[in-house]
Amino acid sequence: MTLRNRLIALLLSLPLLISSAWAEEVSGWREHLDWPPQLEIDHVLVQASLYTDHFSPDPDHTDNQQLVAIELHNPDLWFTGFARFKNSFGQDSHYLYVGRELPMWESGDTRIRAKLTAGALHGYRGEYRDKIPFNRYEIAPAILPTLGASWKRLEADLIVFGTAGMMVTFGVRF
Repeated sequence: MTLRNRLIALLLSLPLLISSAWAEEVSGWREHLDWPPQLEIDHVLVQASLYTDHFSPDPDHTDNQQLVAIELHNPDLWFTGFARFKNSFGQDSHYLYVGRELPMWESGDTRIRAKLTAGALHGYRGEYRDKIPFNRYEIAPAILPTLGASWKRLEADLIVFGTAGMMVTFGVRF
C-alpha cells in the first residue's frame, strides 16, 4: 500500500476512532461536544493551498487550486469558514462550511488534531457539473475530513476531498 493510500485510509478512519474514544470517555455526546456552541470568536485562521494531488489524473485536471480560506473559531472548538478556490477544472468555486476541531495530541505549543467540515460547495458548472454528486443547482453538499498540526500561530492541514484527491494547506492564526 502506498503512502498516499495509507494517509487516505487513516483520514477516513479518524471519525470512527475518535467517536469510539469519546464513547468511552463521556456518556453523553452533548456534554462532550459543548452543545450548543458559544457565539464567541476565540481566533481567526487564514489559510492558503500549497499542494494538490488528484488520485486519478485527468487531462482536464489542474493541481493549482489557489485556495484562500478564512475560519472563525470559538472556544469550544467549533468553527465556520469560507473558502475561495479554483476547482479541479479551473473554475472559480466556493465552499461555505461549519466544522469541529478534534484534538488528538498536544505537547507545549505543538498540537495534532483532526477537523471535520460540512457545507455547501458551489462552482462546478457546464460540462463539469456532474463531476461532483448532488450538484443539481450548481450547489452541492460536501463533507471534508482533515488531519493537521499546529505550532504556536502556524497551522498545516492535509485535506481529502472525497475520492478525487487531497490538498495541503498552510495557515496563520490571529
